Amino acid sequence: MSKKQIAQNRAGELRDRIQDYLDVKDTIPRGMARTHQEQSAEKKRRILAHLKGTEENWNDYRWQLKNRISDVDTLLELVSLEEAEVQAVHKVAKKYRWSISPYYLSLIDDNNRYDPIKLQSIPIVAELIEEGLADPMAEEYTNPAGAITRRYPDRVIINVTNQCAMYCRHCQRRRNIGSDDHHTSKRQLEESIAYIKANPEIRDVLVTGGDALLLSDATLDWLLGELHAIESVDYVRLGSRVLVTMPQRITDRLVNILKKYPPLYINTQFNHPKELTPEAKEACDKLANAGIPLGNQAVLLNGINNDKYVMRLLNQELLKFRIRPYYIFHAKRVMGTTHFRTSVDEGIEIMEYLRGYTSGMAIPTYIINAPQGHGKTPIAPQYLISRGKNSIMIRTWEGKVFEYPNAPTRDLERFF
Repeated sequence: MSKKQIAQNRAGELRDRIQDYLDVKDTIPRGMARTHQEQSAEKKRRILAHLKGTEENWNDYRWQLKNRISDVDTLLELVSLEEAEVQAVHKVAKKYRWSISPYYLSLIDDNNRYDPIKLQSIPIVAELIEEGLADPMAEEYTNPAGAITRRYPDRVIINVTNQCAMYCRHCQRRRNIGSDDHHTSKRQLEESIAYIKANPEIRDVLVTGGDALLLSDATLDWLLGELHAIESVDYVRLGSRVLVTMPQRITDRLVNILKKYPPLYINTQFNHPKELTPEAKEACDKLANAGIPLGNQAVLLNGINNDKYVMRLLNQELLKFRIRPYYIFHAKRVMGTTHFRTSVDEGIEIMEYLRGYTSGMAIPTYIINAPQGHGKTPIAPQYLISRGKNSIMIRTWEGKVFEYPNAPTRDLERFF
């Protein structure tokens, strides 16, 4: 058999391996699909008519924030819910706050009771299940000063606000949402900055909340300037979901502020391909064109993305938006969110399916947050079967097993 024939046979094998994905890919709802855009445009018209808004209003993040839907009567005017679903919203609202931006609401498919946008934004009765912990990450015990959370030797978090464009139903910090929005006081921010200055081993600062990009432009400019001026801080990261839930926040003025403080990174949280819309792409393009790297930290959520085909499409679509898939987080045991939890086996299966079947750039790290704030633990399929002094046994992404040399090269001097 010729080399060309061998290569062609191998190409056929590889094509067969991807056929299952090709068969279902186009059935997965995508935000960039024409049918979804048409549906969202119609929902947008209904929302604007009900809120007496204009196209200019829609593109103004301040209008989006002011007009978040947080009452059942307005919700029912804009989304089709069954009576049991309505009662669930009423019951959950007595215990947990909810709120949805008009933009994110426009992405809901009324014809799908289990629409992934709907499940992330509208409360259901399962939130009242008394399981989980209010603070599984023990953040209240890792707060040495100001609004700092410290779990690692060289990096810290600054929690700057409890405000979000939308209150996601799987939120890990729902204990902080309370009944109103408030930003961290300047006194606490100054105390946080002083702590970082006093601990020069800290080289990486994550600004989050809530949503870091819901601080005012002026406050962000001041805070980033203060952090940028600390010689021991190598870079700053911003944690934000506005790219997903309110992309109108990414204004030219905001981008001009952010690009003053390189190196600056933004990590966001797209959980389903439906969230990757033309509006989101426009916001991502503004940031990427300004030289701001984007990363995605998806959360593995039951009924939303715990599917190997959905997660594969999500990660491939993210790269089109110039967002690097960074983490898939196993959902934490947060009180009121345990219905979103999956098995670890499902996460490993997804990782097994990604490796070799898509580009390495589209493969994030699957992470379990160890209890009580003991840090991120990577979880991966097992590719190392055994290890000996002179060789190891490895399993490839196709399940083929090979022996591979392990003995190191000794006596380098003899080569010189």
